[in-house]
Amino acid sequence: MIQRLTLLFIFFIAFGRTFAQQPNPKEDQAKLSTASKQVATFSIEAPQLQTTKKIWIYLPKKYDLTKKKYPVIYMHDAQNLFDTKTSYVGEWNVDEKLDSINAQVIIVGIEHGNEKRIDELTPYKNAKYGGGSADNYLRFIVETLKPEIDTKYRTKSNTKNTGIIGSSLGGLVSYYAVLKYPEIFGRAGVFSPSFWFNRKEINELTQKTSILKNKIYFLCGDNEGDADVIPDLNTIHNLIAEKRSKSLNLTKVRIVKGGQHNEKLWRDGFVKAYLWLF
Repeated sequence: MIQRLTLLFIFFIAFGRTFAQQPNPKEDQAKLSTASKQVATFSIEAPQLQTTKKIWIYLPKKYDLTKKKYPVIYMHDAQNLFDTKTSYVGEWNVDEKLDSINAQVIIVGIEHGNEKRIDELTPYKNAKYGGGSADNYLRFIVETLKPEIDTKYRTKSNTKNTGIIGSSLGGLVSYYAVLKYPEIFGRAGVFSPSFWFNRKEINELTQKTSILKNKIYFLCGDNEGDADVIPDLNTIHNLIAEKRSKSLNLTKVRIVKGGQHNEKLWRDGFVKAYLWLF
């Protein structure tokens, strides 16, 4: 009985970390913005979600001085990507990280829907926690946001040059995206994925997917507070391995010793993931 209560306690701690990525308005007022000058924001109607979405966009250095076209990576939880002022418990420093390596890529960050975050980032309804509206969220990206980005900016819009990256529930929905839209998202960064939320359904969908040519980079820590993170990731990895030759080098799994379920793990692992994917 004590062991079960202990496991339940650990689960709720992990659950809290998984979903608690909503900023505190009072704390935000005391923070200074750390977003670089390459980062801008705009709002766009999201009819698939019946709301308006705030979008953050990072353009590479010298974007305005060239006529080059660039790959695009779509990322979730934009509040945590570029700016300490809007982050919950620290940002990813995506802009600074990319500036430091002179990365030639456009990042499109999509703000999460606060209380709608679980709905937006989960593919199937969980019997206990609800959710399950990721299809509408991905339709927004594919049908509304991506066409806007490809029209407004100089992008390489083909599959090879379109990626999607996220952590936790964002990792879950990023993996789901390459299964549902393999012709759109050619590359995915799947960080600390919350496969447990839809374990049965996501495993079955992977098994039913006959061909998977997309590049996928998996990242997690061995101290995330959830004993199932690594086994779940390995299950998905093994299912994918059955569908393609190892020699193609389309899958990368990185497990960080001591890594926890937090922005530090994802921030520190972002550049390596980007360089491998692109």
